[in-house]
Amino acid sequence: MSLQLVAITLDCPDPPALAAFYQQATGLELHPRSGADFAALNGEHGLVIGFQRVDGYRAPSWPGQDQPQQLHLCFRIGDDERLAEVESRLVESGARIPAHQPHGDRARVLTDPVGHPFCISTR
Repeated sequence: MSLQLVAITLDCPDPPALAAFYQQATGLELHPRSGADFAALNGEHGLVIGFQRVDGYRAPSWPGQDQPQQLHLCFRIGDDERLAEVESRLVESGARIPAHQPHGDRARVLTDPVGHPFCISTR
């Protein structure tokens, strides 16, 4: 059996808004069938990052597990970019920096505007 990963979908209260955050962060194109209840970005090699509306959405907690994170995305930054500069741009776009940072200078954990943790890394 061979499986190919084609999509990752995040629950959220406002799919277009969260898609816009990740579009600005990654430069990926908005999927043409995106709408109010589901939005998506076209990634590399056919991988789609989706965002689906969930009524009563509850943000994950990081690093605690009162509300499990359920998913953790990791992004490698460009070779010519500095971690602090990318982090700053993401914060300007709506990301937050949690106090718990387990990776030292190699990577930073951020949370997106609705609380999903994600990492940016130099590797």
